[in-house]
Amino acid sequence: MMDNTPESNFAQLGLTLPPAPKPLGVYKPLLIVDKRWVYVSGHGTVQEDGTLIKGRIGKDMDADQGKLAARQVGLAILATLKANLGSLNRVKRVIKVLGMVNCTADFEKHPFIINGCSELFSKIWGEENGIGVRSAVGMGSLPDNIPVEIEAMFELEEK
Repeated sequence: MMDNTPESNFAQLGLTLPPAPKPLGVYKPLLIVDKRWVYVSGHGTVQEDGTLIKGRIGKDMDADQGKLAARQVGLAILATLKANLGSLNRVKRVIKVLGMVNCTADFEKHPFIINGCSELFSKIWGEENGIGVRSAVGMGSLPDNIPVEIEAMFELEEK
């Protein structure tokens, strides 16, 4: 029996990666440190056609729509990983996810929203390696009025 690789796991999900987003400011989308750690800058809700999902959770969209937006951010992060590393198979594990939710002041389900990304990563790298430490926090606003921004840190497979 063949091992499930991150690439084969992704293919089985039947999802499509958006184009890897270009920086909208002065920063690198991804940085490799000590040939082992991959830091990915905050990503937004880039869709396949390059447009952004926009809106504030609790006002313009509900929690389920917000969770789907977070999954889309996860796909954008995967696109950046693949564009810079060549293959998702180079990533050994998810270390940390920081999820920021653009929501109304009374919204309290931030972890539910960020699960959209975390569940995607868990399906790709498995429960042991696909789930890392995490924070899910609410924000008064996010760039371009996107509902979710996520940054992440990964560990690379040793060569």
